[in-house]
Amino acid sequence: MKSIVTALALCVTTTAGFAHGGGLGRRLMAMNSAVPAATEAKAGVSEGNLGWDSHVPLEGAAPDSLVRGVEGDESMRRKFEKMCREAQDSICAAIEELDGGGKFREDVWERPNGGGGISRVMAGGDVFEKAGCSLSVVYGTMPPEALAASTARGADRAKGMKPGERVPFFACGLSSVMHPKNPFAPTMHFNYRYFETDGGAWWFGGGTDITPSYLNEEDMKHFHGTYKEVCDKHDPEYYAKFKKWADEYFLIKHRGETRGLGGIFFDDQCDKERDQHLAFSTDAVNSVIKAYVPLVKKHKDDAFTTKEKEWQLMRRGRYVEFNLVYDRGTIFGLKTGGRIESILMSLPETARWEYDHKVAEGSPEAEIMDCFKNSREWV
Repeated sequence: MKSIVTALALCVTTTAGFAHGGGLGRRLMAMNSAVPAATEAKAGVSEGNLGWDSHVPLEGAAPDSLVRGVEGDESMRRKFEKMCREAQDSICAAIEELDGGGKFREDVWERPNGGGGISRVMAGGDVFEKAGCSLSVVYGTMPPEALAASTARGADRAKGMKPGERVPFFACGLSSVMHPKNPFAPTMHFNYRYFETDGGAWWFGGGTDITPSYLNEEDMKHFHGTYKEVCDKHDPEYYAKFKKWADEYFLIKHRGETRGLGGIFFDDQCDKERDQHLAFSTDAVNSVIKAYVPLVKKHKDDAFTTKEKEWQLMRRGRYVEFNLVYDRGTIFGLKTGGRIESILMSLPETARWEYDHKVAEGSPEAEIMDCFKNSREWV
C-alpha cells in the first residue's frame, strides 16, 4: 500500500508534456547509468544518474543517424534505427491527419557519449488530449544485476563479461502512447526495441496493446485480428504466446484486473536470425496504423455523457497505477535517476480516483470490468 500511495503522489507532478519513451524510453534513460568519467565531468552528471543535463538539444533537422558512424550502414543498430525512424514518420503523419488540428512538437537531442533521440509530442489536439511517439538511441554501461532487471525474465545477458564487470550496451527503440479525448476511443501504447551488449549478447522486445474504457467487441476483433495476422506471418505460435504474455504483464495485481484488453507483448527474443526478428518487429510496428487508427476514427465523434467521461478518467487512473507501481521500465527508471519526463511519458494529462467506487450491475462499465478481470480470446 505504501508503494501505491507513493506512486500516486508522484502522479501529481506528471501533467507536463512528455519527451520520449513508453517502455524503451523509460528503460533506456534509466539503464544508461554510467559513462566514462571524463564525459561525466564534462556533462555534469554523476555516476549512476544520467539526467536531462546529459542531453544536448540540437537545432534544425535531426542528423541522418544517431548511431555512431563506426557502426556501418549494414549493422543491426543502423537497420533498427532506420526502421524506427520510418515508422515514427508514418505513424505521426497518420495521427496528425486523424486529429485534424493538433501537430506534433519535435525535439531533437544527443548525448555526449553517443546516441540521442527524436521526441514528438502532441497536446491539446482536436481528437487527442495527449499523444507521443519518440525515438531513443542509447550507449551506456550498467552492472550485471541492472542488465538482468532490464529483461522480462532476468535472462543472463552478461555474456563475455567478467563477474561483476559493468556491461557496455547499445539500445534503440521507438515508443508511443495515444490518449484520445472521447471515452469511446481507446488508448493505445506500443514500443519496439533492440539491445546489444559489447560482450555479444543481443535481443529484441516490444509489443502493441489497447486500453478501451468501454467494450466494443468488433473493435477488439479488429485490433487483435490485425496482430494475429502479423504474428501468423512469422510464426504460428507467436500470437497465442505473445497475447498471453500481454495479458499477464499488464495485470494490476492489487486490483485483480488488467490495465486494458491486451494485444501482444514479447521480450528477450533471440532464438532466430537477427534479420528474422527485425522483420517481425518491422511488420508489427507498421501495423499500428491499420490496427488503431480506424478505431479512433470510428469513435472520435461519438456522443458521451459526463458520467462516461468520468469513467474514462477512472480507467486512466488504473493506467497510472500500473505504470507507477508495476511497470518494469518505470520502476527501474525511478530508482536509477533517469529523466523524469521520459520515464513518465506514458501517463495521461488527466485521471480520476473515486473512493470505493463500484460499477452498477448490468451496466456497460460492468461489462468491460468483467473483461479486465477475466481474459478473453478475441480472434
